[in-house]
Amino acid sequence: MYVLNFIRGFCMALADSVPGVSGGTIAFILSFYDDFVNSLNNLISGNKSDRLSALKFLSKIGIGWVVGFILSVLFITYIFEKNIYQISSLFLGFIIASIPLIIKSERKTLKGNYKNIIFLIIGVIVVCAITYFNPMTGSNHSFSIKFENLSIGLGFYIFISGMVAISAMVLPGISGSTILLIFGLYTPILNGIKEIFKLNLEYLPGIVIFCIGILVGIFATVRGVRSLLRKYRSQTIYCIIGLMLGSIYTVIMGPKSLEIPQAPMSISTFSVIFFAIGCTLVPVLEKLKNILKNKNVNYEEQVKVGYN
Repeated sequence: MYVLNFIRGFCMALADSVPGVSGGTIAFILSFYDDFVNSLNNLISGNKSDRLSALKFLSKIGIGWVVGFILSVLFITYIFEKNIYQISSLFLGFIIASIPLIIKSERKTLKGNYKNIIFLIIGVIVVCAITYFNPMTGSNHSFSIKFENLSIGLGFYIFISGMVAISAMVLPGISGSTILLIFGLYTPILNGIKEIFKLNLEYLPGIVIFCIGILVGIFATVRGVRSLLRKYRSQTIYCIIGLMLGSIYTVIMGPKSLEIPQAPMSISTFSVIFFAIGCTLVPVLEKLKNILKNKNVNYEEQVKVGYN
């Protein structure tokens, strides 16, 4: 399971670091969203045994996430800017291919509860509205989070952005990076992280404030999501599917939110090849997940036989 959880965390980081699909969407696609949310909740409010178990699980996910995020910051975000339409086509394929798998895995929850489709519609509207009314769309507004530029107002703004962004990353649908684009902090935060990698500590206070916002956002979000999945699973799953459907519009409009705005994706800029790759990746990841799970089960059975 170490390899599987590393891959899970790695894929979450790739999604979290570029605008489009959230890490929560990846967790849902790879069928460990409940485990992820429950582990976060147990780490926050569980007993000693639950916290230890959650820490073990999340540390495996976290190693893959850190590796994926560093690679994203150093390389993939540059590729994303230069090849926005190809990457967006890839994400479209990823989203569209994953929704049927989610419906299949949650068919018992969804079947017979069709009145809850209203929550699907709400999910679509929320994501589309956030994208449509994005105040940064078409704007060249950008700024630095260097220490000399920090003020109480800017620090509070960075803190709130971290809270909202991590909430989006935990929830399937719109990504935290998209939220940072909306707040105008996507490029400043990534530039700040890059500078810290270069040992330029002028950016450290701004990144620390952002990380504190993330921690507070996790505390505020996770327990609510876990409670909804337990008490109102059908409504929540319908809403999650709606968030994912709405993120299709977000991906299409994504180029408008870049630091240097570009035209939304159109038929002429849509890449069939990358879309096909995205559609193919989902069943491949699903197959890989099943293979690794079966190997882990066989290994545990062998260990039990050895002990007996």
